[in-house]
Amino acid sequence: MRVGIDLGGTKIAAVALDRDGTELARHRCPTPRSYDGTLNALAETVAALNPAGNGGIGISLPGVVDAAAGRVRAVNLPWLEGQSFATDAARRIGRPVRIANDANCFTLSEATDGAAAGGGSVVFGVILGTGVGGGIVVDGRILPGANGLAGEWGHAPLPWREEADGPPASCGCGKTGCLETMLCGAGLSRLHRHLTGEALEPPEIAARAQAGDAAAAGTLARHADALARALAPVLNLLDPHMVVVGGGLSALPGLCEAVTRRWGAWSLAAQPRTRMAVARHGAESGMRGAARLWPG
Repeated sequence: MRVGIDLGGTKIAAVALDRDGTELARHRCPTPRSYDGTLNALAETVAALNPAGNGGIGISLPGVVDAAAGRVRAVNLPWLEGQSFATDAARRIGRPVRIANDANCFTLSEATDGAAAGGGSVVFGVILGTGVGGGIVVDGRILPGANGLAGEWGHAPLPWREEADGPPASCGCGKTGCLETMLCGAGLSRLHRHLTGEALEPPEIAARAQAGDAAAAGTLARHADALARALAPVLNLLDPHMVVVGGGLSALPGLCEAVTRRWGAWSLAAQPRTRMAVARHGAESGMRGAARLWPG
């Protein structure tokens, strides 16, 4: 049995999978707002799912994860900052623990038995939601990088920025003009307001576009163009076989088709063979990928 935990700022969601990836049980509870409370909640979660087990536990969490040092930097979980989190969690749970960034776990899940399964050896995962994240899986293994930063494309500047994209916005990382500020949910709303003067949330923009509203459709087209420009350097540098996209904005109508029609204009491959697909497991990919951090 594999146990994977998705540790978020508001909730802890966990799943137990068998060797084939079939779900056996799941558990969910609020995330305590303290370090000791979080460790206790993790131990209680594992006990609820797999009390007699002795295998390793995988934990997915947002932010920069330095797995080699067992430490994390997570804005939504500031009480983990500077702590020997992996070591302390293993001690509290009583079982070995591996930790990874949530976008990496998402990508691992989708590459293993999700939308990118069988799609090729190199998979780039994209999360478009409150923020913008990315992960890289090569031959079924996460590529973490020397500093745990591999795949963190959301904090690069938006390439080939144009006037229609609107003025560069401040990012939570402290810089200005990160592509996250354009491609995230709030960025889509900001873009629509820049183009039309209307203040709308992403679901309403999408609904209006599907209903035939030309202004809303124009916003989605502009957003897709920005995403294509943002992914073109990934294609040039990583040359993935598959790009799999998750997060709330992955549900935007026609997103993958719109991006793949455009990205050849910006990448070195005029007609990229890279395929793009929406995640199969959606919000559950974080905990499912965490369960895959240990071999079955």
